[in-house]
Amino acid sequence: MIRFREIVSAFMVLFAVIDITGSIPIILDMKSKGRTFKPFLATIISTALIFLFLFVGEAILGLFSVDISSFAVAGSLVIFVLAVEMIFGVEIFKNDGPPDASTIVPLVFPLIAGTGTLTTVLSLRAEYSLPNVGIAIVLNMIIVYVVLRHVNLAEKLLGKGGIYILRKFFGIILLAISVKLFASNVTGLFT
Repeated sequence: MIRFREIVSAFMVLFAVIDITGSIPIILDMKSKGRTFKPFLATIISTALIFLFLFVGEAILGLFSVDISSFAVAGSLVIFVLAVEMIFGVEIFKNDGPPDASTIVPLVFPLIAGTGTLTTVLSLRAEYSLPNVGIAIVLNMIIVYVVLRHVNLAEKLLGKGGIYILRKFFGIILLAISVKLFASNVTGLFT
């Protein structure tokens, strides 16, 4: 049954976890390093991955004998590396793939459909009905597409100084997210 309140709650949780507006400095940094991405393709792949995980996420991880905690810890390490790049201005992710490989890594995973998003989807599924979670996912993906499509507008509005400040600030935010994701899941690996 469609419930507006559930849709809004699920939407807000996913919006906070995906944090596409917070990823603008990362996306602009990718562009400044010559990495290209396709906004529509990134949105479609992210949406498919999130829906796939919504329905069969635990089973997929089970095939590889990986639990959610291990998956979350692995994702936290990738987010940590992105944060270190942003804060210290070092390049760890080498751009040695195809020219548009950035569409998949790091844009789709871990920025849009990362471990935080995927584990959150499993939590939302336990709390809300599937149609409401599905609508919330679609609404978030529309916002993701709009932001990716118009990231150049953000660059013009913020200027180089604003982007530099945002990059450092959101680098620290990403670092905090990675630490929280790691800390909240690492204990599950030892029990």
